Amino acid sequence: MPVPDTFLAATVNKPYAQHVVSNRSLQPLESGEVAIKITATAINPVDWKIRDYNFFIKEYPAVLGSDAAGEIVAVGADVSNFAVGDRVFFQGIIGRYDSSTFQQYCKMPAALVSKTPSNISDDQAAGISLATVAVVTAFYDKSGQGLTPPWDPNGPQVGNGKAIVIIGGASSVGQYAIQLAKLSGFEKIVTNASAQNHEWLKKLGAHVVLDRAPSSPEDFKAAIGGLPLEFVFDAISVKETQALGVGIVQATKGADKIVTVQGADSDAIALGQSKEPKVAVKQVLGLGSSPALRYLSEPLVKHLGGEDGYIAKNVFVPNRVHLVEGGLNTVEQALAKNKEGVSGEKVVFRPNEGAN
Repeated sequence: MPVPDTFLAATVNKPYAQHVVSNRSLQPLESGEVAIKITATAINPVDWKIRDYNFFIKEYPAVLGSDAAGEIVAVGADVSNFAVGDRVFFQGIIGRYDSSTFQQYCKMPAALVSKTPSNISDDQAAGISLATVAVVTAFYDKSGQGLTPPWDPNGPQVGNGKAIVIIGGASSVGQYAIQLAKLSGFEKIVTNASAQNHEWLKKLGAHVVLDRAPSSPEDFKAAIGGLPLEFVFDAISVKETQALGVGIVQATKGADKIVTVQGADSDAIALGQSKEPKVAVKQVLGLGSSPALRYLSEPLVKHLGGEDGYIAKNVFVPNRVHLVEGGLNTVEQALAKNKEGVSGEKVVFRPNEGAN
C-alpha cells in the first residue's frame, strides 16, 4: 500500500519533553527518493541525547530516530534500483523529520538505502546502519584514520602485518568495528569486553579479547605482540576510555592517534601531548547523508546489502537484538533501556506493531 495521508509518529513537542504519539504526514517524494514503511527501528545513544541535551532540534514538534529497516511502498522519479515491496535498511537523517525513524513511514534518498538480504530479519537489519557509518567514517575518512575501504581492490590488504585496538568491542559500534577491521585485513585485532561477550567477539573476528575492567595499556601492548599499531578506535569514547586509548598508543609503536565517536576529552588531549610519542585525539561524526561522506556511505550501502553483499556472505553480522514490544507507545521505554545500558545487544522496537 502507498503512504497513507496521515500515520502515527512519536514526537517531541517541546524542549526536553517526553515523546507522545501524534499524527503526521510526509511531503511528496522528490526525484531519487523512496518511501518506506518502517517495520523496525533501533535505539542509539544519540537519540536520547538529542532530546535530553536539546541539540540538532530546530523546530517542534520533532521526530527523532535515525536507524531503521522497512519495506519500500513508493519510488520517486529516477529511481531504478528499488521496487515496491523491497525490504531495506538505512540510516535516517537527523534533523530532517521526513527521514527520521520514530514513525510508521518515512522517505529517504535511494542512494543511501541498502536492500535487506534474506538471511537476516528486519529487527536485525534495523540496527546496522548508524553504527556502521560511524566506524566507516573513523576507519576510512580523512577525519579519522583515512584507510582505503575494503570494497576498493587494495582495501583488504591495508591491515597486513599491523594491529588495531578497538576499545569497547561489545558495544554496537565496537562489534561492527571488529568486523570491518577483519575485512580490512588486520593481522591482530585486539579489544576488551566483559567476560560474557568474549567468545562472541572472537567469532566476529577479534584475535584477543581482554577483560574490560582491569585491562591496562601494558595488557594491550602484550596482546599486540610487537606488531606496529595502526591506531586505537574508541567505540565508547568517555573520559576513562579515551585516557586508556592514549596510554595504549604511548606504550606501543606505530600509532599516533586515537579516534573517538564522541567529543574529545580535554584531559585525554592534554595527556596525549604530555610526553613522547605525542598522541592526537580525533572525533568523527558519522552522518552518512553529509555531502562530504557520500563517497563512503553510498558504496557502503551497496556492499553491505543485497544477496551478494557482506551480510549475505556472512562476513558482516548484525548486532543481537533486544526487542521492546508495544509499538510507538514504547519509545520512552526503549530509550530508557538504551540509556541504562545494554551489553552486546541493540534495542529495537517496531513502529507499526499493532497497526491495522
